[in-house]
Amino acid sequence: MIQQNEIIVLVLGIGVLIFVLNNRQKLLLVPASQILIWGFSLILAGWILTVMKGFFWKDFLKLAAHFCYAASSLLMTAWCWKVFKSGKDKR
Repeated sequence: MIQQNEIIVLVLGIGVLIFVLNNRQKLLLVPASQILIWGFSLILAGWILTVMKGFFWKDFLKLAAHFCYAASSLLMTAWCWKVFKSGKDKR
């Protein structure tokens, strides 16, 4: 069964995706932007899989969504580490 909050999060995520696609040239100016974009892509995939699990393959899609969330967290952590560590060395 699909919950309303899952649909709302997916719709908001698609809105952010549209923003990212419209501003991709500006986003490339952000340090290590590829890591950040991949992190967002994986969390968006997790949100899509979360909604899809309401229709079919519940256990498999739930596992795949959690994998996407974990991988996204690791990529976001790596991005923060890369961006803020480089600023720390300049003292």
